[in-house]
Order: sequence, then structure tokens, then C-alpha cells
Amino acid sequence: MKQRMLKIIGTGGAVSLLALSAAQAQDDVSLTIVSWGGAYTESQNRAYHEPYMEMNPHVTIVNDDGSANALAGLRAQSQAGNVTWDLVDMLPSDAQLACDEGIIMPIDHDEVLAPAPDGTPASEDFLPGSLGECFIPQILYSTVLTFNTEMFPEDQQPSTIEDLFDVENYPGRRALQDRPGTNLEWALYADGVDPDDIYDVLATPEGQDRAFAKLDTIKEHLIFWTEGAQAPQLLADQEVSFTTGYNGRIFEAAEVEGQPFEIIWDGQIVEWDGWVVPADGDNIDAVMEYLYWATDTQRLADQAKYISYGPARASSADLVSEHADLGIDMNPHMPSHPDNYYAPILLDNDFWTDYGDELRERFSNWMLQ
Repeated sequence: MKQRMLKIIGTGGAVSLLALSAAQAQDDVSLTIVSWGGAYTESQNRAYHEPYMEMNPHVTIVNDDGSANALAGLRAQSQAGNVTWDLVDMLPSDAQLACDEGIIMPIDHDEVLAPAPDGTPASEDFLPGSLGECFIPQILYSTVLTFNTEMFPEDQQPSTIEDLFDVENYPGRRALQDRPGTNLEWALYADGVDPDDIYDVLATPEGQDRAFAKLDTIKEHLIFWTEGAQAPQLLADQEVSFTTGYNGRIFEAAEVEGQPFEIIWDGQIVEWDGWVVPADGDNIDAVMEYLYWATDTQRLADQAKYISYGPARASSADLVSEHADLGIDMNPHMPSHPDNYYAPILLDNDFWTDYGDELRERFSNWMLQ
């Protein structure tokens, strides 16, 4: 029997090898994955992309740092009938808009995503409120206020959001992101509105006027950034004394690069970030296979080895340990650590879905005034 099988393999060997080679060639897939660039994309490369490609040599992952304009990009590709992105890292409010417009795919979370190690379904393991109809969260992160410690006396270091608006005691230019989110919330918070009431106030014309009026008090001291990498660079170059920024990028600048930055955790704007799958993409089956692996318990914990963002799964929390390169405990650097989570403002994605277009237009006009 063995000799007969060898004979069959031998006589058909050339055909079999050709067929196998053709099948392997057909199985080769290139996935274009869109994210935010910088330290964040690097953390994804090391935690997800590189290990996955090593395990799956037929898969090539190409990074595109286009997430800052992801919604516009998805709309344009959909309208042109030429969807070139396979997987997109996106904010929940933009993801909800894209979902409503039908340009990204709804996700059956328990069908598509891995359960927790103890068998808990994905829909129960991901942190409450994080999953969306078309949205798969990876991380909990925050937008924070940060300052350069060398630009203030040792006995007068800022510590609150109110200090951002106090140019007399804390002089210098300030850098804000060129979008209304975070800026309007902080304006109301610094003006005395309780964090729990901010969105109720901001939903009113009077509240919106109040927020813009507060921002007017520092308008002449402001410059604006668009890409996440710009914020720490402005601070390192001492072009500004304060900047808003993503806590992970600030961690990278302070802990890895040794910049004299300190985070003000007061009023941190806490939100999710995660994946969406463009509708009508060419590689949806391959994307789903990648997502199942890249969003499991261990992989989300692995990302925290490279950047100070908390994993979106409850089962990942106990697996957060030391930074892979620095050897420091990452837990105290997480936005959700008790020492940091004392006055959070939880980003209301429903609010920004309802009011985002209107406020983005008003904020853009305000910046130009």
C-alpha cells in the first residue's frame, strides 16, 4: 500500500505541486490596515501585525496612517465604488455615522470575535458600552492636558484643566486639536460645569455659546494641531507650554524619549478606539480571520506592553504587565488606574453623533476668526 501511494504521488507529483503552488498564490493576501501612525501604530505592529504575519506567511499587512480622516476616506471610496481599505481604526462616533450610512459592516460580536479564556462570550467580555453595531473596540484611552515642566517654576507647576485657561499664572501658548471634541468639554468643565452635566449643558444653544466664550478667553494664545504626533513635538520644541494629546503618545515622549512632560489627569476625556470593516472590501474573509485573533484576550493585553492604553476586554486586565522595552509596570500609566481616574469625563458618542457635524462646522469657523 505504501509503495502504491508513493507511486501515485510520484506519477502525479508535477501536477500536484503545480496545483499546490497555484493555490498558495491564490491564497496570498495583502491587507491595508488604516490607523493613526506614530507610537500607536507601532504598538499595533508589535502586538498584532508582525506576530500575525509570522504565523500566516501568506498575509501581508500594509499600514496606512489615514485614521484622522477615516470617515471622509470611507465615504469617498464608497461613492467611487473603489474600496481599497480592508480594516480601519476609528473613533466610535465616526463609526456610528459610517454604520448608519452603510459604508461599514455590522458585526455579530459573538460570531466574529473570540470568547474569553473561560468561555465568556465576547459580548459580555468587552467592557460595558464599548461595543457598537459596527464597531469592535481595542483600547480605552484618554485625551489629556500635558505641559512641559521646564517652562514653569518648580513651585508653580500646573495641575488642573482650569490652569489651561489661566494665562496670567501659567503663561505661554497652548496647542489644541483642531476639532471641537475635548475642547468644548474642557471649556465648560473649567467654567464650573460638573463632568456629569457637561453634555446636558452642551446640548443647548446657551451651553454651546458658553463653551465658545470660554475658549475665546485664550484664543490669542492658541495654535492647533491635526495629527497626533504634532502635539508632543510642539511641546518638546517649547513652541507651546501646554498641549492636548493622546495619553499614549505623551507616555511615549516622556518615558521612552525622556521628554520633560507631565500629564494632568484632571478632566481626562475617556473614550474607546477600535476597528471597523469597510463594506464591499475585497478581503473580508481574511479580515475576519485577522480580527478573531487580533482582538482576543491575550492580544489586547499584549498591546499594553508597548503603549499606555487599557485593553477593551475585562479578561485582559489581569494580563497587563511590564513595558516590553522599558521594564516598567504599565498599570500606573493606564487612564483607568485609580490614581488617574479621579475626575474623568466620559466621551458621549451619542452626543457627537447627533451634534458633531454642526459643532465641527462652528468650531472650524471659530478657528479662522
